[in-house]
Amino acid sequence: MNVVDLNCDLGESFGTYRMGNDKEILDYVTSVNVACGFHAGDPSVMRETVQLALEKGVRIGAHPGLPDLMGFGRRNMNIAPQEAYDIVVYQIGALNGFLQSEGGSMQHVKPHGALYNMAARNEALSLAIAEAIYKVNQELILFGLSGSELIRAGEAVGLRTASEVFADRTYQEDGSLTSRLEKHALLENDEDAAAQAIRMVKEGKVMSQQGSDVALRADTICIHGDGAHALTFAQHVKNSLELSEITVKSFT
Repeated sequence: MNVVDLNCDLGESFGTYRMGNDKEILDYVTSVNVACGFHAGDPSVMRETVQLALEKGVRIGAHPGLPDLMGFGRRNMNIAPQEAYDIVVYQIGALNGFLQSEGGSMQHVKPHGALYNMAARNEALSLAIAEAIYKVNQELILFGLSGSELIRAGEAVGLRTASEVFADRTYQEDGSLTSRLEKHALLENDEDAAAQAIRMVKEGKVMSQQGSDVALRADTICIHGDGAHALTFAQHVKNSLELSEITVKSFT
């Protein structure tokens, strides 16, 4: 039986700036990654997002990013592994405070944006992130790009890992995501994205921009919550997966 988790990045509003369709998208995903205030989010938004997810029965994870509100955490920063460790511990702790106060628990941690992509290639950085998660709570699941250094680091330190794939992103032949700075980084057509998601789950393959198949493992599929059509996209992907006899459910 094909089973997959469907996750979404949420809680990315802050102050007077509103982003995403958080409440509505929660009806279509099984896990959420909540911004922890560095790349997006603020204390009030974190609390509200935790409350909404708990009401919907959706599993919750921390989404730690680089300290880069202006760039939404998508700009590379030359940080040392120790700095990465510190900011991940800090952000997990911030979200965990809201979870505990609301009677919930944390399922996973998924680094955000540039931190995620940097760690996917950098062994020292990925190990620092994995160790930060492990030392906070050994039961947390590390979400990382399928086949990446981040997944290998999580396994090395003893964490449970979930290999993540992206329905709406294109891939390079080395298994990395196409940079957002390049053309064709995103799949704009819902049908194409759904077909890619189904193939990744059922066949463990994705077609790269270079025209070759890339092998991967699909434990969880990311649905971005900040897109203009995020809600309809989430609906379409979930419905397409289920019509293809793929069960959508969380890990726990």
